[in-house]
Amino acid sequence: MKCFVKKHKHMHQVSNPSILYFGTPVVLVGTTNSDNTFNLAPISSAFWLGYRCMIGIAAHSKTTENILRTRECVLNLPSVNQAEAVDKLALLTGSNPVPAGKVAKGYVHEPDKFSRAKLTPGESEIVKAPRVLECPVHLEAQFVGIHPFAAETGIENIRSVTMELKIVRVHLDDSILSDQNRDHVDPEKWKPLIMSFQQFYGLGSRVHSSKLASVPQKLYRTPDTERA
Repeated sequence: MKCFVKKHKHMHQVSNPSILYFGTPVVLVGTTNSDNTFNLAPISSAFWLGYRCMIGIAAHSKTTENILRTRECVLNLPSVNQAEAVDKLALLTGSNPVPAGKVAKGYVHEPDKFSRAKLTPGESEIVKAPRVLECPVHLEAQFVGIHPFAAETGIENIRSVTMELKIVRVHLDDSILSDQNRDHVDPEKWKPLIMSFQQFYGLGSRVHSSKLASVPQKLYRTPDTERA
């Protein structure tokens, strides 16, 4: 028999928010266009498990098109120091003509996003897609699979997809590495740029010690980790 607490000091209301962006890291996805120029797109739907990453992205974007064609990209993670540059990429698209859904949101076509954001493309070691030299983290990645959102409602309703990516090479700026282990990121030094309900934020100070930190990071290594 279920027992529910009837009274509590916190009051929750049934709500219907238009978006559910409760706070996720910003990622600049570098891809290669069909004419061998570069595209750069900011996203904020991404998570990692081991050396695999899932990203959420518009189904009909230039970035999606490029990843499906080349089967590769670079996930560049900006810090709070690159917030202004990231903001310059907002409401820009590499697609021409601009998709109707983006026209309604105010997007315009921009063929040279690196110049617009005053960011520097860098050569990758394994993939052909560009790194962003100003970002502290570069993750060279290869395409593994795709899953459409809302497929059960009909193909005409599919606006977003998730993509599984395999990380094949990691580049980390010296400024965020642990002094004790150069293969570890020091969370006290790494200040990722966070998107929360369409606004930029950084991380605050550590609020509590974590028992999980007692587990050696090497125990999370996988065959993907070793191959990269």
